[in-house]
Amino acid sequence: MAETSHLFEFDGTNKNVNRKINPLEELDLPRPLILGSGSFTRKLILTEMGIDFHVLVRPIDEKMLGDRVSMAPEDLVRLIAKAKADVLVEGLRSGDIRAIHEASNSNNSDGVLVLTGDQVVVVGNTILEKPETVDEARTFVESYANSPPSTVGSCVITHFPSRKQVVGVERTKINFKPSVASSGLVDRLLEDGAPILSCAGGLMIEHPFVKDHIESIDGTEDAVMGLSKHLVMTLLHEMKKALSDVS
Repeated sequence: MAETSHLFEFDGTNKNVNRKINPLEELDLPRPLILGSGSFTRKLILTEMGIDFHVLVRPIDEKMLGDRVSMAPEDLVRLIAKAKADVLVEGLRSGDIRAIHEASNSNNSDGVLVLTGDQVVVVGNTILEKPETVDEARTFVESYANSPPSTVGSCVITHFPSRKQVVGVERTKINFKPSVASSGLVDRLLEDGAPILSCAGGLMIEHPFVKDHIESIDGTEDAVMGLSKHLVMTLLHEMKKALSDVS
């Protein structure tokens, strides 16, 4: 599978990413794309960007992929996002999900774009994924007072049937106030119905309760939420170039 890969560390700027014109239309790329994620925040971010999409998710056993101890987080999220893409592309190849996509009124004469991603939270040298229990979520969140967490998120865009693929990874650091350790934040989030156990590291920076304890973010909020707008736009331009090179 042909691939272009990028590693991004941004300075907090997020220029020209809140767009009203659909970037897929602007770049003359296949649309709508397939979003291989059920994440509410990823759907919200693509909607804010003006990108039309529909969701098709095929679950994989992420725990069986990679080594959380010895593997760099950038390599881990890249590996998992690619595995998610592989499952969807195979479904398109076999016809398992092609009919579902075609029924969505897609403009698929030039193929299909599949967007997948993954994210982990890193504290020191430890990779944190989604907490398995409420107690584990409390431990994660309370540790952020002394050890600022970083989110490491990947985005993979794959074209079918060419299997051209572009990949990017972005790391963002969140600096919390000391109050995050003593505020009973996890319990307040649960009482409010927040799906904290579905978030890597128990992080939900978009929630007002959490924002009260954030000092600063070295990067962009959308990247922490699971999908960097800047990274998506960069990869769409890379995909346009990759497809033009083979046409």
